[in-house]
Amino acid sequence: MEHIVFLDGSSLEATIRRPAFPHQWEEYAITSPEEIVTRLQEATIAITNKVPLRAETLAQLPRLKLIAEAATGVNNIDVDWCREHGIAVANMRNYAIHAVPEHVFMMILALRRNLLAYRADLQKGLWQQSDRFCLFNHPIRDIHGSTLGIIGHGALGQAVAEMAKAFGMKVLFAEHQGVIEVRPGFAPFEQVLAESDIVTLHVPLTDATRNLIGADEIRRMKPSSLLINAARGGVVDENALAEALRVGRIAGAGCDVLSVEPPCAGNPLLDLDLPNLIVTPHIAWASCEAMQILADQLVGNIEAFVAGTPRNLVT
Repeated sequence: MEHIVFLDGSSLEATIRRPAFPHQWEEYAITSPEEIVTRLQEATIAITNKVPLRAETLAQLPRLKLIAEAATGVNNIDVDWCREHGIAVANMRNYAIHAVPEHVFMMILALRRNLLAYRADLQKGLWQQSDRFCLFNHPIRDIHGSTLGIIGHGALGQAVAEMAKAFGMKVLFAEHQGVIEVRPGFAPFEQVLAESDIVTLHVPLTDATRNLIGADEIRRMKPSSLLINAARGGVVDENALAEALRVGRIAGAGCDVLSVEPPCAGNPLLDLDLPNLIVTPHIAWASCEAMQILADQLVGNIEAFVAGTPRNLVT
């Protein structure tokens, strides 16, 4: 009988049906690093969303056969160690195909139309004191006719592109940084930074993408441009972005992710109180609909593995 342990069940607000095979199910709201080995000691299948499973931990879990990642990113799992030691790792695919693009465009529209600045003006009573029927205190820009640069050509990047086209935007997909030969349908990385009115990130966090957008990359962007990050916090050098916003090197930014989550020890972006910066607490993926799709796919991955037809493997 399979022994399944969900280490951080409170990270998913959805109805999780139980797998259709004999099993024992344990679920914990949260799990601290010190509790992982004890809770997984008898487990054959572990479910984790953000609880880290590193080599030194996995080496103490001889019964473990499958790690079911309840997210797309697997940077919290030592995938190489799992591959070398025969532990399968399955992740989620395309469950937030609508949720993330909608969140991205929520931030784009709010920033291009200076929504937060105008809301603050109303709270100060400036409209009430105006001698005109409206306020023109902050520039308002359409997104129709603007250029959206997308870094990341996966399902989410392509879904964002389709939404952008519906808004009448020009879309540029960025080739990998430092690549000389540019594939058809892509533009050089530096050109995308230089020509885009909005740059949005949709790449996983790897050694190659860590601090992909730093001070040099921000300097290549237009002073009137926006940066949107709904990928992973570590993809952006947060100190460089905070400085760029402070001095007006770019027009604004929207971030749904930070390099350390939760940001218990602070973060340079959270130190800013600017109307052209929107920070949301890693919720782009978390619509009710997307979480239910994730929950169903999660159990489906486990059932497929036990049936001998594994799917969505990253090992």
